[in-house]
Order: sequence, then C-alpha cells, then structure tokens
Amino acid sequence: MLDGLDELCMRALAEHSCASVSLAVAERGELVLTAAYGEANVADQQPATPETVYGLASVTKAFTATAVCLAADEGLLDLDAPIPGSDQWTAPTPRQLLQHRGGFPAFYNFHYGDGPVPIDIDRYRRLVREPGTDFEYSNIGYRELGRLLEAATGQGLGDYLRERIAEPLGLNSFGYGAAYAGTAPVAQRYSADGRAYATCHSGHPAAGAGWATASDVALFARAASRLLKPATAAAMHDAVPINEHVGYGFGRIVSHGAGPVIRSHGGGMGGIAAMMIEIPERELSAAVLANSTNKAARDAVVEHMVSILAPGFHSGLVSPVTEQTCPMTLARGEWAGEISSAEGSIPLRIRILADRQVEMRLADHPPVTTSATASQRWDLRASAALQLPTADARLNSPGFGLELRCEQERLAGRAIAFKDGDRDGWLGAYLIHPCVLRSA
Repeated sequence: MLDGLDELCMRALAEHSCASVSLAVAERGELVLTAAYGEANVADQQPATPETVYGLASVTKAFTATAVCLAADEGLLDLDAPIPGSDQWTAPTPRQLLQHRGGFPAFYNFHYGDGPVPIDIDRYRRLVREPGTDFEYSNIGYRELGRLLEAATGQGLGDYLRERIAEPLGLNSFGYGAAYAGTAPVAQRYSADGRAYATCHSGHPAAGAGWATASDVALFARAASRLLKPATAAAMHDAVPINEHVGYGFGRIVSHGAGPVIRSHGGGMGGIAAMMIEIPERELSAAVLANSTNKAARDAVVEHMVSILAPGFHSGLVSPVTEQTCPMTLARGEWAGEISSAEGSIPLRIRILADRQVEMRLADHPPVTTSATASQRWDLRASAALQLPTADARLNSPGFGLELRCEQERLAGRAIAFKDGDRDGWLGAYLIHPCVLRSA
C-alpha cells in the first residue's frame, strides 16, 4: 500500500537534517502499519522504534478538546457559558475557545531553565476582537480551557487526560507535562541545525504538553469520538470554514470540498514536528512524529502517505492558514504613536516610502527600512531585526513585527516581539502588544 516508504523516509531525514521520524496507520481501529527511522537520540546512537515516545506540541489540543467535550457530557461545564473573567467584550465561551474564535491573540512562550516560566501569560491575556467574530489560532484560548477543566473536574489536566481518555482507549504511552514521566524510550528534541533541546516549559501546557507514540496518536485520532455522546462528537467535527480548504472544529482541522473529508491537527515547536490524520469515510487514521523543529521531513512523509490513503491530498487540507499575502497599497506618509506594554508606552514612528518600503523608528533605535506587504486582514505587515525594549521581549524575542490596518485616520493593530526559528538559539516567545499610530 505504501510502496517506497522506507526510501522516502530515509531520504527525507537526510535531506532535512532530521534525527528521526515515527509513523503509524490504523484501519478500523487496528494498527496496520508502524515504522520508525533514524535515531531517537543521536549522542547515544539510540535508534527510533515504533515504541519511541515523541512530543506532540499542538496535537495536544485534540486531547484537550476531547477532554472538554467529556466534561460537558458529564454536566461539569457548559460549552456555551462564558468563561470566568472580564474584558472589554463579553467573555468567550468554551465552544468559541475550542474553535479559536474566543477573541484572544496568537501567543507562545517557552522557557528552558529551572523555575517558573518568566513571562507571565496574564500580561497578554486580553481580547483583541469580539468573541465569535473571527478565527485566530491562540494558545491562550487553550490555556483557558485547561484552567476551566481543572476547576470543573477538581483534577489536574494531566490526570484527567490519562484517566478519561488515555486509559479507556488503551493509549499506554500517553503523557502530559514539560518532560515525559513514563518508562518508554523518548525521542530527544533537536533544533533545525541539530542541537539537543533542554526540557521546555510554557505558560500554556494544555495547548502543547502532550507525549505519545505515533501508534497511540493514530488510534486516538479515530477512537476519541466514541468516548462522547453522538451530538457532542458531531459538534466536535462541525468546523466553521477559515479558508477555502479547511475549517476548525474542536481541536481538529476539517477539510471541505472535493475528495474525502480529512480531520487533522499538526504540532510544531522547538524539536517537535507532529501530525495527526483521520480519514473517516475510509475508517483510516495515521500519525507522523519527528524530533526536529524543521517540519520538512514530517511534511514529506505526510505527503507521501496521505496521498496514497486519500488521493488528491495536498498540504492545504491540513493547514489552518488564514493570511494570504498581497501588495501593500498605503500611500506615502509618516505616522507616529505608541505601542502599549505592561511596562508602559513605547514610541514608534513609521514612514511609508516608495516601492512598498517602510522605515521604522522604534523607541531610541536608529531607523530601519524594510519591505512591507498586506493581507485581507491587515493593510500593512512588516518585520525587522529590532528589539522591543521590554523585559519579556529581551529574554528571547529579538525580532519586531507590525500588523496594522487603516481605521478612521489612524493605523491600528499590533506590534509583535518574536524570534524567527531556532538556528541561533532556542525558539523564543511570540508576544503581541496593541499599537496605534496617527498621521504625523
């Protein structure tokens, strides 16, 4: 069924400098293929096997979403009741958070030392739009779901996931936390250029702290819905469209259009590239797990496998991309204003130049000129190697980005502190701050 898989996997590992990849395919709830290639730990020359456990990153969201649905079926929470907390708009509901329509912004923070994560996620827990109005992939929303589950069940989320999902489904490898606590061999995580990652902590574990073998992820993909009431399982897969190819349900990306429906979720962070796939009408499910930040090897294996299992497959059927780049058309001119941070306001001036160039002057930095684009949501998008002068950004987010739209004689949106990849250090944080500029 999967001719050429061995050669493809070994070639993908070599071409993309990925240490290892593990995969599994299940049909009608039974494993029909398991395989692993490369080394789970390069220093120890430990080979990857189908029993090797990998970090799941955002594939964890599918487990957290299933747990929320279980708690709803048990009457412990209401999917349509606003969560505790207040903001400038009505608080979002669990249903909206599950679908990334809760109004929270994109965010991640990772910490590789001992002690608590130094970036307080609550400094970035602010709604950026009316809940229910638009899609934005947000780890903050899933962090809120994790907290809600723990309050509703009286259990730590890891314990609830193991007792109510992993054990009933026989997922013996499943783990939850910054490090894997089980006895199975674990794949060491590697940067894109082959450096071993230290243990990683984050402020949003419900969004990305899962661990499992490829076999258990493949089995979970197909079996999770049988834990739920039929109406709840149907709601989990009721995906509001977010682009021409896919919608987002409860912790699952769901394709629409021609060809068989594909339900999926990917995961990526420092040293992790994961993918979970379900093809319900063919009673098939699959998983591909790799231990590299670079997703290219994972993607090559997914493309090969799923193109055979579901002819007509392409990568857009598993990708929740919503921003399509287009030319920036703002007129030349100068704008000035401020970025809001937990430490106070930060001055920013920009000049829109010819040939879609923009000059940025951030705080007391010298001006930097860079190219600008736009999208259907933003009239101006640009980034540069500028350091936002906040304690959080200085930790490990040396890049600076702007996403602004023209609103009633002003440019409003956000400034972003981030780190682009991990080739010169560990993956950093992604921190969004409100920004408003007016014509100067």
